[in-house]
Amino acid sequence: MVNKKDIKILSQILDIDEVKVISHSIYNEIGIILRTEPIKLYGVCPSCGTESHKLHQNHRHIIKDLPFGEKQIFLEINRRQFKCKICKKPFSEEFNFAQKKRTYTQRLANKIIQEVLENDIQSVASKGIVTTEEIERMLKDASEQINLTKPTNLKRLGIDEIALIKGKGNYCAVLIDLDTSKPIAILSARTQGVIEETLTSWGVEVLEQIKEVSIDLWQGYKNVVIELIPNAQVVADRFHVMVQVNKELDTQRKQEKRQIEEIIKLVTTSDEKSKNEKILEALKNSKYALLKNELNLNDEQKNKLIQLKAVCPTLKVMHELKEKLRTIFNKTKHWYPAVFKLGMWLSKAKTYFPKSNNTFIRWFDEIIAYFDNGTTSGTVEGINNKIKLIKRSAYGFKNFENFRVRCLLAWHFNC
Repeated sequence: MVNKKDIKILSQILDIDEVKVISHSIYNEIGIILRTEPIKLYGVCPSCGTESHKLHQNHRHIIKDLPFGEKQIFLEINRRQFKCKICKKPFSEEFNFAQKKRTYTQRLANKIIQEVLENDIQSVASKGIVTTEEIERMLKDASEQINLTKPTNLKRLGIDEIALIKGKGNYCAVLIDLDTSKPIAILSARTQGVIEETLTSWGVEVLEQIKEVSIDLWQGYKNVVIELIPNAQVVADRFHVMVQVNKELDTQRKQEKRQIEEIIKLVTTSDEKSKNEKILEALKNSKYALLKNELNLNDEQKNKLIQLKAVCPTLKVMHELKEKLRTIFNKTKHWYPAVFKLGMWLSKAKTYFPKSNNTFIRWFDEIIAYFDNGTTSGTVEGINNKIKLIKRSAYGFKNFENFRVRCLLAWHFNC
């Protein structure tokens, strides 16, 4: 038989100020069950706030708590039902350490959520402490508690997308607070309709305080911003501009490589063949040397770039124009000189980058807007990379909603 001193020690170890331990049982294959009773002798009516000492019923049930060493801990709690003398209706008392209709304590839920954020549902559930269904319930409760449905103090918004299934054209949109570098919404699709629905749900007050929206070069995003966020300046993300320029540069590289390979098949003289094989050798494995920021090239890539420029004059000019554009973005601090610099760049680049030139013409105002405050979606790319890691380990999530909550909690959950 356990004496009062031991029971007091168990209550201290349990460390829940709303209940005390009155007895315990140990089962080898189950764990330790601590029988508890509320410390207060009364309940508080949730409707009128009146204290009630009139016990109506006892409701005993067992919930899971944090394990103790190798032993699983279960709490038998008594969620008593009182009858309010003012309202004349019964009510069940509430506990801060355990929500109603939950089979676990709040502190266990916090620990499990933290483990899921670092791993995945299946690996956490495999420990046998909680089930996948309980984990999903924990995630949903946590998302509701931190209120992820409506942003506050949002001044600069970033919009981008991520592929849910690579190569399948299945994308979700990601909305990000650029000042806090945190995602505020992950949408099931990137269509105008889905984005409009989300932005509208935020309310006019939130939308009117947004001053800048950074987007990639998709007209759909631009249309939504113009329609719903009239006070915001649309900013074309500089990194997406560079992506388009790099894409056109890489297309030229591939084209020249194919042409040289065809020429080699047709030439008959050894001198001609040797000359073209030299060009082909320079073109092989040159992608990253050509597209990467020149300042970040390693020695091997620098040598490859020198080799390529020596035999491919068109690619040489295109690479230099690409690097010049990067310098304009990096070193120009005001929109006024940026207009002249980009105008001069376009006059030289239109022959080599016809597609990018047309994009600049269509999006010139939004590209120039970057130079006002240097607003970019650079943080969006970092967030997207983390979301991709979550996606690869998210095989425990049964639907998109669970995946969305898991991603948002990675930035917003504080236990």
